[in-house]
Amino acid sequence: MQRLRLKADGRIVELRDGREVPLAPAMVADAPSAEAAVPGVRDLRRRAQLTQIEFAARLGVPVDTIRNWEQGKRLPRGPARALLTVIAHAPETAFAALEGRRA
Repeated sequence: MQRLRLKADGRIVELRDGREVPLAPAMVADAPSAEAAVPGVRDLRRRAQLTQIEFAARLGVPVDTIRNWEQGKRLPRGPARALLTVIAHAPETAFAALEGRRA
C-alpha cells in the first residue's frame, strides 16, 4: 500500500521506510512558484520596522500566521495576498487604512 502526504508547500511525497520521497519531482520543478508572486513577508515587515507580533497586530492576524508565511510553511492567499501587495507599494497608506485614519 502506497502512503502519500501532501506537504504545506503543495508538494506530494511518498513515505518509504520512514523517509519522504518526492513523487513526480519533474512536475513539482516545472510548476511556477506561488511565492514568486507574493511580496516577501519578512522583507515587508522589516521595511516597516515591526516585530512579528506588531506586524500581526497591524494586519489583524495571529502571530503564528506571520511566522508560517515567513518560514514558507504557508503562503498568503486571497485578501491577505492583496493586502501584502498594497503594503509593498504603499505601506503608510495601507497601515493608515487598517488603523482607520487618513494617510
